[in-house]
Amino acid sequence: MSNLDAAFSALADPTRRAILARLALGEATVMELAEPFEMTQPAISRHLKVLEGAGLILRRVEGTKRPCRLAPAAVAEIDQWLGMLRKALSANYNRLDDVLAAMKTEE
Repeated sequence: MSNLDAAFSALADPTRRAILARLALGEATVMELAEPFEMTQPAISRHLKVLEGAGLILRRVEGTKRPCRLAPAAVAEIDQWLGMLRKALSANYNRLDDVLAAMKTEE
């Protein structure tokens, strides 16, 4: 989980989150990713560079195009970390339920 800091740092930006949401629908080129935003193609490329550096996307060369796609391993790593938090929260809620049930029987 060494890339989690970089991944969460990259995810802190709403534009980068929107780009990832678009890539969840399938592979896209830089120009396709830039369409919904009011920013230049170089600005989108800088966002993509951050996402790629964090390991969240993969790019390949296809002639003059560089299609991007989600990096499944990075998404799985984030999901694994969040799963650990979900498990801890569930255990806390179960303990709280036990305390509340005990309080109710004492009344």
